[in-house]
Amino acid sequence: MEFQDVVRRRRMVREFSDEPVSEESLRRIMHNALRGPSAGFSQGQEFLVLRGADRARFYGLVQLWAAESVRAAPVLVVAFAVKDAYLDRYAEPDKGWTDRSEDRWPVPFWHIDTGMAVLLILQTAVDEGLGAVYFGIAAEDFDRLRAEFGVPATHVPIGAVAIGHSAEAPGPQDTSAWTRRRKRFEESVHFGQW
Repeated sequence: MEFQDVVRRRRMVREFSDEPVSEESLRRIMHNALRGPSAGFSQGQEFLVLRGADRARFYGLVQLWAAESVRAAPVLVVAFAVKDAYLDRYAEPDKGWTDRSEDRWPVPFWHIDTGMAVLLILQTAVDEGLGAVYFGIAAEDFDRLRAEFGVPATHVPIGAVAIGHSAEAPGPQDTSAWTRRRKRFEESVHFGQW
């Protein structure tokens, strides 16, 4: 599929069949997630891929909006940002900082880079002929999620992506993507000045 087609077709799918996702597709999706930008090549993104009974464990311990139609997706990927990877990397001699202070970071790049990795997951799913939806995880569920799956305390879940074969009927759905208009290019892109 051409890249412009991937960008145009990418949308949040909220209804999935139970048809399995091939191992080859899943591996391509996850390999591409690791190709995203990473400040200082810190590589502070990690992923928990859940299938089968592990998905049920996840849905049983977190408070989510995820409808049964989303829970039917055979693959769930939880994306984690690892701040320490960035603080450690930028304290190395080639970066010129001598400490791990967060004060030098105007925004949390560990979250931004992990978000970009999630976008690569969403786009690769489209390229593989699959559907996907990203959703957040409540902060009060972080510790329970970490404990259940043995995730280090330094890893912050920024959300999850359900992946599978779309079971949505073609045409408009009752979602904001269909009920709200996309802003015009000129409303969002400003050349030279606002």
